[in-house]
Amino acid sequence: QVQLVESGGGLVQPGGSLRLSCLASGTRFNLYTMAWYHQTPEKQRALVADITSDGTTNYADSVRGRFTISRDKVKNTVYLQMNSLKPDDTGVYYCNAKSPPYWGSRDYWGQGTQVTVSS
Repeated sequence: QVQLVESGGGLVQPGGSLRLSCLASGTRFNLYTMAWYHQTPEKQRALVADITSDGTTNYADSVRGRFTISRDKVKNTVYLQMNSLKPDDTGVYYCNAKSPPYWGSRDYWGQGTQVTVSS
């Protein structure tokens, strides 16, 4: 069973930075595509960034140039460095792990971590 535990959320002023972490256990982490999603009460959960097993990254237009996703295969952890934060970045951030196609492309989710950008 895959388990994902996020940390690093909190309250930050506009223009500030946060780094989110997601620790994965119970899986061959290195083979999974890892991602971060953003959700607010007004909007559906949406992809922020993802990173494949070979390190290829992809970003939503709204965060490109401000956020950086990375992974540490030794620590089984994926990170989201969030810079130049805006009030619209406020919401719950969820870590996602997707298994390879030959394992069914199954999705696994963490419990989420709250990020609030406000002065």
